[in-house]
Amino acid sequence: MRVIVTGSSGRLGRSVCAGLAASGHVVIGLDRAPAGLDGIGGVGGVDGIGGVDGIGGIEERAIDLLDAQATERLVGDERPDAIVHLAGIAVPFSAPEREILVTNTTLAHIVLSAAARAGVGRVLVASSPTVIGYGTRGWRARSAPIDETHPVAPANAYALSKVVIEETVRMFARTATGAYGVFRPCYVVSPEEWAGAPTQQGHTMTERLADPSLAAVSLFNYLDARDAASFVDAWLAAAPSAIDGEGFFVGAADALATAPIADLWREYAPGLGEAADALTGSRPVFAIDKAAGLLGWRPERSWRTVLAAACVAPHTESRTS
Repeated sequence: MRVIVTGSSGRLGRSVCAGLAASGHVVIGLDRAPAGLDGIGGVGGVDGIGGVDGIGGIEERAIDLLDAQATERLVGDERPDAIVHLAGIAVPFSAPEREILVTNTTLAHIVLSAAARAGVGRVLVASSPTVIGYGTRGWRARSAPIDETHPVAPANAYALSKVVIEETVRMFARTATGAYGVFRPCYVVSPEEWAGAPTQQGHTMTERLADPSLAAVSLFNYLDARDAASFVDAWLAAAPSAIDGEGFFVGAADALATAPIADLWREYAPGLGEAADALTGSRPVFAIDKAAGLLGWRPERSWRTVLAAACVAPHTESRTS
């Protein structure tokens, strides 16, 4: 497929572009500042994702997606088979609340409108688990594990923007041709963060595992960015009837914790309630059964293996470069 990925220079966008190119897609990355992904594809890929020689690749286009006319013109000129919309302010409270709400919802509407006018066949938009409102005073989970039927209760502008975006996607699913869907990626971890780079919260993944209070803020959820790419690839390959208007939680198959959530929730995440006693072993708080059932997708990576492997990777690369 010919796939546009917005926000291609971001933490998630870089890995999604690389993964799709490695799977044979022609990727057009859109961002205000290109990340130097041009030409990636074929053998090797990036971020540890191999490719197929002579198939796939990434092209980058610099664009301000808030320019509706420029965005519509570019989408019309590129004639993509699909659009994956990741662009937006990605961290809660990283900008004034009104700016986050207006920017994220406006970007989504501009991109979706451009897709509809161009007759794009598939459009997938990133949302967030924060839409359910965890972490706020008095919040209680309706069930555990948490699945896509859980009520939304946004408690900040970032989460509210994602709720509005999800409803915008459903509006286009009802009114436009093609398939429109959303996914809620859990706490995204890029390859460089596994190797020790600070996360968006300023601490490392090793520190996040050592102190349960750090991971409890997001209910111990996480997702390797490369597994996000494989989810997108599975979504693109699915039957339209399985994805049109649908939303999916997308996360790792285990929790970001060294002890079972059943042993941790009372001290670190009391909002989960007694239903979390069922989260024994390595079971995560967020269920990914819907993605497995409808798309056949399962994450391949766990912190238990990838963290140790990533920590030695830079040394290996320096010896062979």
